[in-house]
Amino acid sequence: MEAKNKLTITLPSDTEILMTRVFDAPRELVFEAMTKPSHVMQWWGPRMSSFAECEIDFRVGGTWRYVINLPGGEQMVMTGVFHEITPPERLVCTECFVEPRFGNPQWQTTLTLEEHNGKTTMTSRVVHPTKQNRDGHFNSGMEFGASETFDRLEDLLAGRPTGPDPSEDPMEKEIEITRMFDAPRELVYQAWTEPQHMTQWWGPGVFTNHNCELDVRPGGVWQIVMRSPDGTDFRCEGIYSEVVAQERLVFTNDAIDQNGKRF
Repeated sequence: MEAKNKLTITLPSDTEILMTRVFDAPRELVFEAMTKPSHVMQWWGPRMSSFAECEIDFRVGGTWRYVINLPGGEQMVMTGVFHEITPPERLVCTECFVEPRFGNPQWQTTLTLEEHNGKTTMTSRVVHPTKQNRDGHFNSGMEFGASETFDRLEDLLAGRPTGPDPSEDPMEKEIEITRMFDAPRELVYQAWTEPQHMTQWWGPGVFTNHNCELDVRPGGVWQIVMRSPDGTDFRCEGIYSEVVAQERLVFTNDAIDQNGKRF
């Protein structure tokens, strides 16, 4: 079911990310859904993820820790400390993405909830220590992940299922493509993972590729922008979940139209 309310993301300063979203529920319910482990485990993270651990010591100075299982066998670990708690209107906490390869980036989040006529407007202000850290977070694919996560929260508040549709068979959505190339797999892998090569072959022959960014690592984002003969740009992007050099790549692939809608 497509979400009725949409997440809005802006960059008010060089170190900030501001997220705003309306929920059709009183703020007491929204606050409770965001702070009780039994509720958080039903909505936090992508739809295809599942919780391995959820610990919340809900007090000033208390810590929280989430561990979720991602498709492809990867795990994501997030931790933080609560600095301010004013139920049901305000939370201030640190958030840390526990990943030594990326330096365990940390930021501060201030969450406010305002209720009008039974609806709650959530504002989440994320502040990073540097512009570089902010840009890394923003360009990591967080827009898609945050949007889907808050869609799941909306489903929970409305009493709808928050995970994948159990009536759908994943196998019915699969397409398998096999092709043999007269080249060593090292060269084929380079063609898939180095921008100067990928821009030469991706997309229809009449298109050109004028932008290609490939952050080939688990959690990294890739993006390529194709341009048609009439000058129209078509963007594709996704996130790598598994990278085995010269052997295996697992990634999402979204086509994005001129209005930012994903297909």
